[in-house]
Amino acid sequence: MKFEIFSQVALREDIPKYNLKKGATATIVEHYQMPEGEEDGYSLEGFNVEAITVEVAESQIESIKAPVLQLGKLS
Repeated sequence: MKFEIFSQVALREDIPKYNLKKGATATIVEHYQMPEGEEDGYSLEGFNVEAITVEVAESQIESIKAPVLQLGKLS
């Protein structure tokens, strides 16, 4: 499994069926392991759309990197 359950991911491409755009973020709620040679799938929720779960292939999502916080100089 490339992505962990409950991790946040971003779409790598638009999903017109749900009017979702590349870069939209969501949380992985389920993983579907496929036979060798086939791409694993995931269910995503949290696109600011109530009561919708979107199923995607692994290649359609990417990890969200946490922002690096830079602390200012203390006086």
